[in-house]
Amino acid sequence: MPRAARLGIAAVALATVVALTGCLPAILNQEQPVSTPTGEQVDAALEPYYSQVLEWERCGDGLGCTTATAPLDWENPGDGEIDLALVRHVASGDRLGSLLVNPGGPGGSGYDFVAESLDYAVGEPLKQRFDVVGFDPRGVGRSSAVACYDPAQMDAYLYGIVPAERGSDEWVEAVESAAADFGSACSDRTGALLGEVDTVSAARDLDLLRAILGDEQLNYLGYSYGTFLGATYAELYPDKVGRLVLDGAIDPSASDAEVTRAQAVGFEQALHAYLEDCLSGTECPFDGSADDGMAEVGRLLASVDASPLRGTDGRMVGADTLLTAIIYPLYSADSWPYLSEMLESVMLGDADLALSFADGYNGRNEDGTYRDNSTEAFRAINCLDYTYQSDVAVMREKAAAIAESAPIIGPYFGFGDLSCINWPYRSDRERAEIHAEGAAPILVIGTTGDPATPYDWAVALADQLESGVLLSYEGEGHTAYNKSNSCVNDAVETYLVEGVVPDEDPRC
Repeated sequence: MPRAARLGIAAVALATVVALTGCLPAILNQEQPVSTPTGEQVDAALEPYYSQVLEWERCGDGLGCTTATAPLDWENPGDGEIDLALVRHVASGDRLGSLLVNPGGPGGSGYDFVAESLDYAVGEPLKQRFDVVGFDPRGVGRSSAVACYDPAQMDAYLYGIVPAERGSDEWVEAVESAAADFGSACSDRTGALLGEVDTVSAARDLDLLRAILGDEQLNYLGYSYGTFLGATYAELYPDKVGRLVLDGAIDPSASDAEVTRAQAVGFEQALHAYLEDCLSGTECPFDGSADDGMAEVGRLLASVDASPLRGTDGRMVGADTLLTAIIYPLYSADSWPYLSEMLESVMLGDADLALSFADGYNGRNEDGTYRDNSTEAFRAINCLDYTYQSDVAVMREKAAAIAESAPIIGPYFGFGDLSCINWPYRSDRERAEIHAEGAAPILVIGTTGDPATPYDWAVALADQLESGVLLSYEGEGHTAYNKSNSCVNDAVETYLVEGVVPDEDPRC
């Protein structure tokens, strides 16, 4: 049963990135100065956290690493603590302060994002004026992290085939049982942290990081799910908002079902745009119109759903895995040629390239290990951030509505409630609009052809925020800053460096 698509940009790149060796102890030098906390007044129980002094160790070319501690439970700060991992690139010019960066997910590693792809995360003007800080939120990566399955178990969970008709009672029972087993394993291996990885807690961590980095106000660049984290921060601490850029925005008032339906439509539209582009060239594996191509993809998904393909390593490609392989390159129009190659290989009965694409999305290495815990963190955070219902009849109604809205992709997006109805920890927090009354101007970016965070969500968030300012990018792909055009880049960098927002939406 497929998960809703991840709301992050770390999954988009098909190119190899250079891995960064973990932090290596070294003598501090002038390039990695100690961070001095702001010294602001907080509750006595929180004072030990807000008075931390961060000492940075060199851990790569021009980078420094450190670990902060935060309360396990912000409501009961004496009940234990967690680690938060940070990496920093110190400003090369006249320093304005820190800029914290989150790549999305939930479950994306901001540490890896900055350490491995700094130039992709931010442009040169931001590297000059800010200490660019990547961090792993609670539950993620190098911070105190959610842990669930070993690699073999994860393979079975992500790539397994349910031997029943999709949507049948037998299928529902099997998917629900697998999700319950996964949640039980997460609880056993993670402990109390599993119930404390919600976005509100992560936003409180963000305020702690701001203070111990020495910044009176938060400067923040959040992509995709990171926009929800940033908006949540602004709602909690409007007076601490400095300059916030929310790129690939999420509508915080949207329910899980609304998010899933919107994403199904978004990826279906992106698939249609890909096919139009493909058919305009000379090496497209499809014939006829884009609608003909959509129908062919639909038949391909139905075919492997009924009769999965076997890869050379023994793993199977059913509809869920093939859908993951299709979604992966749809995050960026630059990856569309790779999608043609993958779909053609599946048409010829070869499963290996589809498995490779799905592996890229799932963070699976060639040796069968997983490079991070993004799958576990994604599930744990979402199960706390949304509410879910257990009535299968209602699930079927919602699944039918999704399939009606997106006839090709939608049939494989339904029944998302099954992932969390038996989760060890439940949340009764309802999704609601975020207004952040009294906050300084917040720049919200939406891409008109964004499949993962549809443009309407950016419009909604900018409208909800009392000080929201919308910047639209008219193009394809997920998120826009530093990967679209100079119009977007200039507006973002002018805002972050000079504090000036556009007078009106520039429609880049």
